[in-house]
Parts: sequence; structure tokens; C-alpha cells
Amino acid sequence: MNEQIQESAGIVIAVVLVIDGLFHAYWATGRVWPARDKLALAQTVLNINRTRSWRPAVLVSLACLLLCSACIALAQVHLLGLPGELIPAPLLQIGILAIAIGLLLRGLAGVVWALGLLASKSELFYTLNLWIYTPACIVLFIAAVIAARF
Repeated sequence: MNEQIQESAGIVIAVVLVIDGLFHAYWATGRVWPARDKLALAQTVLNINRTRSWRPAVLVSLACLLLCSACIALAQVHLLGLPGELIPAPLLQIGILAIAIGLLLRGLAGVVWALGLLASKSELFYTLNLWIYTPACIVLFIAAVIAARF
């Protein structure tokens, strides 16, 4: 496979994960934009009717996971600027495959919601899931497989 395509795939994954990580870090400060309150944010992003999941410790952990995953994607396509042996290639391969599996699982869950097999508590969540969340996860899964160099 063309190395430029693999690099582009790694960059796309990293950009989306960094943006998502920054949103989670922002929400960890107690802010709720683009929603009006924590309940609306929970309904829009997670399809739940409770706010327990929006605790700073949970959000900071998710932000760190997302930002580290972005670094793994960049390192996998040799764009992080690390010496070649600092992170062993098999470890990077496991990391990018873990990212791919996570994206695939979220994409499949999104298909289940889109088909109405799980109830959507929020019409906005249903719409965002159908047009943004699920397609993005499926595209990013494909990008992760490309970046994994199979």
C-alpha cells in the first residue's frame, strides 16, 4: 500500500482523536457547550438520561486515552518524530489495532441505534448518531486498518 495513503490515514485518525480529546478535556472543566446543561450533553453525546458519566475524573481519563491514541496513530505512520526503536513496532501495531477495534465496536453500536434496535432517548442523539458519529467511526476504522499496514 502507498506510504502516503497510510500517513494520511494516520493523520486523519490523529486529528479526529485530538479534537475529541480536547472536547472531553473542555467538558472536564464543567463547561457543557454545545449543550445547554449536563443532562442535554449526556443525552446528545451518550444517549443517557443521567449525568454521572460527566464527572471530571471520567472525562480527563477519556481525554488522555484519546490523546494517547492520537499519538499512537501518528507513531504508527512514523510522523511522531520518535527514534525508530523507542516504541517497538509490534507494540504500535497492537495499539493501532486496539484503536481500530474500538472504532469498529462504536460504529456497530451506532448501526444498532440507527436501525432502532436500541431506543434513542434523544432525537438529537439519533440524528447525530446516524449522520456523524456512526459514519465517522466506520471511516476512522477503515483508516486505522490502512494505518496498520495490512
